[in-house]
Amino acid sequence: MGKKNSKLTPREVADLRAMTQYTEKELKEFYKCFLTDFPDGRLTVKDFLRVYGKLHPLENAKKLAVHVFEAFDRNKDGFIAFREFIAALSVTARGTLEEKLKWAFNLYDLDENGYITKNDTLEIVRAVCKMMGDIDELPNDGYTPEKRTDLIFRQVDKNMDGRISLDEFIEGAKNDPIVVSGCFLIDTS
Repeated sequence: MGKKNSKLTPREVADLRAMTQYTEKELKEFYKCFLTDFPDGRLTVKDFLRVYGKLHPLENAKKLAVHVFEAFDRNKDGFIAFREFIAALSVTARGTLEEKLKWAFNLYDLDENGYITKNDTLEIVRAVCKMMGDIDELPNDGYTPEKRTDLIFRQVDKNMDGRISLDEFIEGAKNDPIVVSGCFLIDTS
């Protein structure tokens, strides 16, 4: 699935169908568009920021976009290959609640230690707030990024060890979707 392959092989299609929610026709169309936009078969951070900027035209979206890029780049080679792109797109667009939450957990686990720490959470919450507008211009609901982070931990960190496990994250989202969706901007429907 690199720049030399203008079409997916039957084996690649079968593999991608098994790991995504897309039909063969959809995969082939996505791949064609992907190669049109990224002829070398992969996105760089710069490419991703350009595309993400079109979806979220605020300059403030850059920091969050970098975190999203890193979540898409599963093999951590600094590029998003079509396989990584379509897998993440499938989960975020058509995945079950649990699949979306697992993907989101990986987005927020910045140091990839298997837990979301307060620092991880605060960085993401700040990036989301910054994307939505200057922190000083947010609605005056009294919830600064720090207070939102504290709220998340009070609601989700059940064993109060200062970090959120995947199980706690999923349980927290299922038990209190308003906290998780409001603080992490996850659609829990």
